[in-house]
Amino acid sequence: MKTDVEELMPRLLPVEFGVSNVPEAVDLNGPPRNPQEYLRQVQLEASLCPEVVVAQIDPRKLKRKQTVNASVEGCHAAPMGFSPSLSWQQQQVSSFSYVRQSIAKNRNHWSCQTLDKNVLMPKLTDEEGWKRFCLGEKVYLENIFDIFIKACVCVKVGFPPFLSIVSRLNQSTVLMVLETLIGWFEEREFVPQMGRWLYALLACLEKPLLPEAHSSIRQLARRCAQLRSTLETQDDEKLPALNLLICLVARYQ
Repeated sequence: MKTDVEELMPRLLPVEFGVSNVPEAVDLNGPPRNPQEYLRQVQLEASLCPEVVVAQIDPRKLKRKQTVNASVEGCHAAPMGFSPSLSWQQQQVSSFSYVRQSIAKNRNHWSCQTLDKNVLMPKLTDEEGWKRFCLGEKVYLENIFDIFIKACVCVKVGFPPFLSIVSRLNQSTVLMVLETLIGWFEEREFVPQMGRWLYALLACLEKPLLPEAHSSIRQLARRCAQLRSTLETQDDEKLPALNLLICLVARYQ
């Protein structure tokens, strides 16, 4: 009786079983005595293999073999007195680690929460839509239609990175939004909305990091360091946020 595969596609190497066309017992442990017996061994071994095989991957092994580590080489050095203490950096890394673990643990719960009707998440490829969604119309358009925005009362504000929102983002979306916001940040000043979203997206990145993610967060650290080097006073409200992002990129492994 022919198999389903044979019905659709004839065998390229049909194997004859001899004059009687009756299959003989095939010894898989011994060497084949002739070409036909070799082909019968191959057929039998193939028939014993499952049609679908699922690899069991231990994420802990991947973590130990992580070869992509972020580096902040090439960043502007912090001006005297603008760099945080080591204890402050260690505290921030510890808090960030807790946030990452909390997001991973409760992702299913938060992703099932119902969003408000006014929360319309953009499509994956809508980069401009994500900028508006995260930062709000005022921040997004202030350099383009500054006069119009100031005169307009009804301006849409951006959505904070609530857990019910970021938990719905898969890794492709997380990386795309992160790259989009970092690209926007390259040409503009730092704003609080930007900092909140960058922190949340970094917390959602899964390890091992993809090369694209590694490149993006290095770009983020360089931009933060460059902007920090232009600050005139240690009391600037942007300094703690910039130091935090640089610290997370450089120290969190």
